[in-house]
Amino acid sequence: MTELLAHTDAYLKAFDATVVAVDADENAVALDQTAFYPGGGGQPCDYGWLNDVPVTKVKRQGEYIWHWLDGDLPAEGDTVHGQLDWDRRHKLMRTHTAFHILCGVVWRDYEAQVTGGNMDVLQGRMDFEFETLRQELVQEIEAKLNVEIEAARDVHVKILPREEAFQIPDLIRTKINLLPAGITEVRTVEIEGLDLQADGGTHVANTREVGKIKVVGYKSKGKINKRIQLEIVDKSS
Repeated sequence: MTELLAHTDAYLKAFDATVVAVDADENAVALDQTAFYPGGGGQPCDYGWLNDVPVTKVKRQGEYIWHWLDGDLPAEGDTVHGQLDWDRRHKLMRTHTAFHILCGVVWRDYEAQVTGGNMDVLQGRMDFEFETLRQELVQEIEAKLNVEIEAARDVHVKILPREEAFQIPDLIRTKINLLPAGITEVRTVEIEGLDLQADGGTHVANTREVGKIKVVGYKSKGKINKRIQLEIVDKSS
């Protein structure tokens, strides 16, 4: 099984690994370990390079994480050097943490649960169980998001035994009970004093690192389903 190094160190930019499987038809290789995030939970996969060959897609399939290459394949058993497109990864980390800030604020102040979401580099959308969503409320939410950024809240990642995770009330609201029975450990991401979720993605270490959040759109997607669209920018913008 491929060890996902990003689960314990989201700031790891480069790594060495051994090729454990090769798919010549797909021009892809699987590694024994990788810092490339394979996508999931609304977060896109990472890009970068293996031995200076561009990595164009990363995806978990079965027990392995596969890396699609735009160039020559290494052989099974070879040692390869991986390098992330760090600028893109870090922007995705900022984006993902921004959406957890949004979840925390909306749940804390309005008790609205998340119904869906998706993100890209420095932008994305999230849907909530709001009956009504008007401009004044959206502006209020945006202001609260940026207060939480300035609060410089630390972000903690833990990997807990399933039984221990199921005893945490704040995780129950994120439907942790839907996890397959075969998953014996649960990875949690906590924004100190604001939000706690079961989550497999990559995040910054402190909310100040996010930058500045702008709500750039909102719309109704149903009777109690409202969408909020965000952009993340540098504080100077």
